[in-house]
Amino acid sequence: MIAAKFVAVIVIAYLLGSIPFGLIITKLKRGIDVRNYGSGKTGGTNVMRAAGTKLGVLTIVLDVIKAVVAVLLAKAIIGDTVLTVGVISLNWQVAQVLAGLAVLAGHTWPVFAKFKGGRGVSAYFGTLFAIFPPVGIFGVEVLAASALHSRQMSKGSIYGALAAWCLMIPLTIFYGFPPIYLIYGLVAIGLVIYQHHDNIKRISQGTERQLW
Repeated sequence: MIAAKFVAVIVIAYLLGSIPFGLIITKLKRGIDVRNYGSGKTGGTNVMRAAGTKLGVLTIVLDVIKAVVAVLLAKAIIGDTVLTVGVISLNWQVAQVLAGLAVLAGHTWPVFAKFKGGRGVSAYFGTLFAIFPPVGIFGVEVLAASALHSRQMSKGSIYGALAAWCLMIPLTIFYGFPPIYLIYGLVAIGLVIYQHHDNIKRISQGTERQLW
């Protein structure tokens, strides 16, 4: 029964992550498939370029919300129950991490959009808002400052994700922040950076697309 709850957490989180809000919004509002424009991604940045800033921001907000919901549902579903596997005890914090990874996977490879989704940035910050809001807020502040300064959302996204994880380190060492979240942040950042490999190449070549 407990194991089934953990499976449910993963499945629900993946399906929530798979909701392609960018694709849905651009088709409803502009009659276009955002995957045919710019980077080919369904995330907020590409929606901004293809359909305008307002729809791009709406996409980001909805992508953040679906990730928040996935992680909060994980805690609600597992509650105080603990699944013991050998010497390892799996509790609601582990469930939140699994939900975070699943919603990121869904956002990046959505089953509802032929596995062509976004880069995972909005979903990643959504999971942080659910786990510990100050970390997510700090990361978004760094993202915004960097993106506005460089006019490159990709650079801001990478710096923001790294900054959020760096804040987790002292929280874990000095304030008892669960180490499982630090591990989650590292894995999630690895996925986000991997999804930006083409951007990183263009940044090094000085040809990266700019905002506005």
